[in-house]
Amino acid sequence: MSSANDIVQETRPLGFPWETADPFLFCVHHDDAYPPGNERMGPAASLAGRNIGQDFAGKDGWRMYHGEVVPGFPQHPHRGFETVTIVRRGLIDHADSLGAAARFGAGDVQWLTAGGGIVHSEMFPLLDRTNPNPAELFQIWLNLPAEDKLVPPHFAMLWSDTIPRCVFLDEAGRSTEVTVIAGSLDGKRAPSPPPKSWASRPDTDIAIWSIRMAPGATWTLPKAAHPQSVRTVYFFKGASLRIGEHALAGHVAARVRSDVDARLQAGDEETEILLLQGRPIGQPVVQYGPFVMNTREQIQRAMMDYQRTRFGGWPWPSDDPVHGREEGRFARHADGQVERVGS
Repeated sequence: MSSANDIVQETRPLGFPWETADPFLFCVHHDDAYPPGNERMGPAASLAGRNIGQDFAGKDGWRMYHGEVVPGFPQHPHRGFETVTIVRRGLIDHADSLGAAARFGAGDVQWLTAGGGIVHSEMFPLLDRTNPNPAELFQIWLNLPAEDKLVPPHFAMLWSDTIPRCVFLDEAGRSTEVTVIAGSLDGKRAPSPPPKSWASRPDTDIAIWSIRMAPGATWTLPKAAHPQSVRTVYFFKGASLRIGEHALAGHVAARVRSDVDARLQAGDEETEILLLQGRPIGQPVVQYGPFVMNTREQIQRAMMDYQRTRFGGWPWPSDDPVHGREEGRFARHADGQVERVGS
């Protein structure tokens, strides 16, 4: 039991996906130890014993997900919310119904406002034909308020070298590094999210931070800027973690008070945390698979609209397109603008 004065208000075990709180809808941590790739950028390994098209079992430490040749998620629709995809290791090949495309990884983040409707695919090409192809990423779903549910879809690329990282040393010189994907910390602000994101409003206090603590490190998580913010700490790597006087037992999601500073102390192994924070939207949520609206009628309309329009159609020759093996990290937006970064 927790009292009103406890910094840690509630803990829950990490599942698949992780539980989230308004304004977040969903968070999943994909961590796959893929083998070397084959000539088609799929795994150079037998797929026998896997439920191809729906492979989530984790056989041999990796999953094909909905992919049949290349792991990943072939074309599927979204409406009414945003996806924030943080790639820690490996690559994602993006293609969508607007004709936009991207390859990103190595700490890059894609922030996609689905708005009124978009179809996209997210495939995990295995480029290295000699060595393993580990892939690790977070995908976070962030809700949209009712007035922005049907805004035009839009995606932004937050390339790794534009995302601020804050390093703090404790009294013993042990480091804590915070990667600021959304929000601000220590005078550093994350790149701008899409213009209609809940995170783009100045009073919503959205923070998405990836925190890496050296063994034994201590760091004080500063209180949130908004008194109504809801803050969840996802402890997913390391031996142990203390938040204030509360020792977390195992890898868990901890709902913590946002109106006070919270002292974090890592155990005797490197410790990693994902922090999600924001002011709740406070509106009804009705979800049916990839559609998130406010009423059942709006869900029915979303299904009818998708059946009728396919949210613009699918301009790609397959449901699971991947880009060329030699292609580097890039984004081609729907307006034709192309961004390229170092591989």
